[in-house]
Amino acid sequence: MIARAASALAVLTLAACSQAPEIADTKQCDISLLVLGVAQDAGKPQIGNPNDPAWNDASLRRLATSLALIDRRDGKMKRWLFEATPDIKEQLQRLDDAAPTDRKIGLNGVFLTHAHIGHYAGLLMFGHEAAGAQNISVYAMPRMADFLVENGPWSQLAKYHNIILAIMEENAPEEIADGLSVTPFLVPHRQEFSEVVGFRIETPEKSVLFIPDIDSWEDWDSEGTKIEEMIASVDIAYLDATFFADGEIPGRDMSGFPHPFVSHSMERLAPLPETEKAKVRFIHMNHTNPLLGPDTKERQTVIEAGFNIAGEGDKICL
Repeated sequence: MIARAASALAVLTLAACSQAPEIADTKQCDISLLVLGVAQDAGKPQIGNPNDPAWNDASLRRLATSLALIDRRDGKMKRWLFEATPDIKEQLQRLDDAAPTDRKIGLNGVFLTHAHIGHYAGLLMFGHEAAGAQNISVYAMPRMADFLVENGPWSQLAKYHNIILAIMEENAPEEIADGLSVTPFLVPHRQEFSEVVGFRIETPEKSVLFIPDIDSWEDWDSEGTKIEEMIASVDIAYLDATFFADGEIPGRDMSGFPHPFVSHSMERLAPLPETEKAKVRFIHMNHTNPLLGPDTKERQTVIEAGFNIAGEGDKICL
């Protein structure tokens, strides 16, 4: 039996719509967002790709997708992660640099979308072989939580109280502070070990959509949810951009890959008003995705179409 952790936490607010991310000095913000990673689960360069120039050029490296939320209100530093990635060690160091705390680890909670390696494997670093953390709240859906407590080495984290599992419910807001909430919603994606969710993050004035993984927008249509309506309901939308287009991986038919190509997402969302398209920030890019390159024609295509690309290190006042 997994006990539901107390919902006494705090989080978010996010940026107003603009054609580019509102980069800000988060030290001047009561509440801010820090993008800690933008790559697909295995990052860039990816294992088994010795010819990737990112091995020799640190400026081309990218960490697995993760967001940090920072709350400085009332003079108390509070910090949350969205996803516990394999790059969590470096990501927490970056978070410490941006929002220092005198607490060990210093996390008020971690929100998990699902049980694919780039989204939960970093939990291992909370264990007694590494950080030896105590009572970090990990927000997870029921199947995700069961997977963690029923399988080693994750079960040891719960046994030793390195983490406390807070069980979320579909479409039920987690009230984490006064006027702040995080709501999980199911999305169609490979569910080998757990549900797959996106998050809606709300503050008294702003709201954010976070969908790093989904099979297709059309599969969601068949379940009664349209991405256009979801975008309309928020101020910022971080959307799955794993692959840019078919043909990106030589020698493989990508037509059945369980992700919407960025090229397709742009085509589908093209009829939206410019203000709606400007809400979109593509994230979770595979190491093959040309959007990870600094000056590619694909990046220019996305920007000229009125969309945005999440940047590692983006700091956004909320």
